[in-house]
Amino acid sequence: MSKVHFYVSLATWVCQRPVRLPESYLEGSLMFWIDVVSRITHIATAITLVGGSVFTLLVLIPATKALDESTHQKLRSAITLRWKRFVHLGVLLFLVSGFYNYTRAIPDHKGDGLYHALIGTKIILAFGVFFLAAALVGRSKKLAFIRAKRKSYLTLMVVLAIAIVSISGFTKVRPYTPLDRGQSTATAALPDVQTANQ
Repeated sequence: MSKVHFYVSLATWVCQRPVRLPESYLEGSLMFWIDVVSRITHIATAITLVGGSVFTLLVLIPATKALDESTHQKLRSAITLRWKRFVHLGVLLFLVSGFYNYTRAIPDHKGDGLYHALIGTKIILAFGVFFLAAALVGRSKKLAFIRAKRKSYLTLMVVLAIAIVSISGFTKVRPYTPLDRGQSTATAALPDVQTANQ
């Protein structure tokens, strides 16, 4: 419980009647926690899907080379059956949280062409990752050629994921002054013409 809510509860008990917070505070507090949950969901999903793909490429595939073909196929089928649940749910969570995070960030990046270009590139790469991830765990005969060259396409998917993470990291820390804030700063720096003319 936050300090604000604690003091509201204390005031309610002392006054023996409900004490309500301003609607503006409640709305701001709610949006803040939605932002936090969305950000955590997005990052946690990325860690799970990208981490699982890297583990498969660098650890699991090399380790299974020592197995005979029958055992290898059984293990692959068991892993795919379980992993596909994470892939399908992860793609859904990624799309929902990513779209929400982007719409929340738009007001802070008005006129920022580089930001929107990078985010657009990131979205295109993400759809490529989603397609490959779904194809690798799917059963479509038309996409069997991807599963036949699992290691090659998994490598491509990991490279795309690394590019996405790099873009995300850069856009998060690059210096940028929002257009409105820059205009207000510039306006505040201008001398008062009327005062100067008096």
